Amino acid sequence: MDKKDITEAQLRGENSLVGHLGIEYLDLTPGFIVARMPVDHRTMQPFGRLHGGASMALAETIGSLGSYLLVKDEGKLAVGLEINANHIRAARSGWVTGTGILLHRGRITHIWEIKIHDEEQQLVCISRFTVAIIETK
Repeated sequence: MDKKDITEAQLRGENSLVGHLGIEYLDLTPGFIVARMPVDHRTMQPFGRLHGGASMALAETIGSLGSYLLVKDEGKLAVGLEINANHIRAARSGWVTGTGILLHRGRITHIWEIKIHDEEQQLVCISRFTVAIIETK
């Protein structure tokens, strides 16, 4: 995938949670997705730290887009089925970057592992995300 794919994905998310949170796609390789998100007023909890829900939104965005890109030419959609996360350390400013790796590509489910790091490459969150692959109707 190339810059055109990144631009198309970015535009598609512009008027959604993706755009609201400021998520930016950096790499859209099949089975490997990288995106970043600012740690700012949109993504922080009232106590000045990255909100865990924002980390999970980044993780789900990465896995959902990654699976969608793998199945879109088959006329299918990718929707979240289950997500879990362990929040390891606080991020207070700057950007966090999520890297998603496809662990399993089945006919009806995909499983992704997403690791989110801060600008110092310290692990902030690790998530496992299961995606359901459904027919478009």
